[in-house]
Amino acid sequence: MAELANCSRCDRLFLKGARTICQNCYQQEEEAFRTVYQFMSKRKNREATMSEIVENTGVDEELIIKFIKEKRLLPSEFPNIGYPCSHCGNRITAGNLCISCRENLKKDLQQYEAQKERRIEEKDRQKTYYSFDN
Repeated sequence: MAELANCSRCDRLFLKGARTICQNCYQQEEEAFRTVYQFMSKRKNREATMSEIVENTGVDEELIIKFIKEKRLLPSEFPNIGYPCSHCGNRITAGNLCISCRENLKKDLQQYEAQKERRIEEKDRQKTYYSFDN
């Protein structure tokens, strides 16, 4: 069942269902998508960069990034579009982190797990009770 919520874009009240924005904002986003897609579908614009798309269409970069993340604009079809990595800002075409940041995160997690295991082993050693028979 739908719940009453404020639109994240215009702050209007609406019934929240599958969308997190009101019907008016949704229609505006769809119009913006059509504008961007029409621009990108022309052969000469297929290799346009993000800044060129924003400049020529007037659509906000954040909205274009949303379209890419929703897989409505595919980097396989438009090779020069992408968005910044959440950590370092390098251009990526999928996910939230670039390969380098993902590898660093994996390494950090592995180090954390190894330290955690060492701490557990050390606690177990401290709990051990030794007795000597004379």
